[in-house]
Amino acid sequence: QVQLVESGGGLVQAGASLRLSCAASGRTFNLYKMAWFRQAPGKEREFVARIPWRSGIINYADSVKGRFTISRDNAKNTVYLQMNSLKPEDTAVYYCAAAFTGGDYGYWGQGTQVTVSS
Repeated sequence: QVQLVESGGGLVQAGASLRLSCAASGRTFNLYKMAWFRQAPGKEREFVARIPWRSGIINYADSVKGRFTISRDNAKNTVYLQMNSLKPEDTAVYYCAAAFTGGDYGYWGQGTQVTVSS
């Protein structure tokens, strides 16, 4: 089992930056990968970025490439999402997710709201 708690959301103007954090607790030593997803009002949840817990390839959605950076601090059991040049279309609830295998994400945080005004 692993527990995830997101923080760092807020209301910002277009062009601003935010950094989201996801603190993991529990069996973190067995984690395989972590990711950020987001869900805008009236839309389905979508993938944002993925990072292996130990080493490997990092992936981003095309919509955030070059603006968002996912990183991790294994010593702090924390994954970050640095979001730069925010756009109104980035407005969503952002969720952290974790998995013990290369398959589906079985663990989710409660989400943190990001609102970008134009």
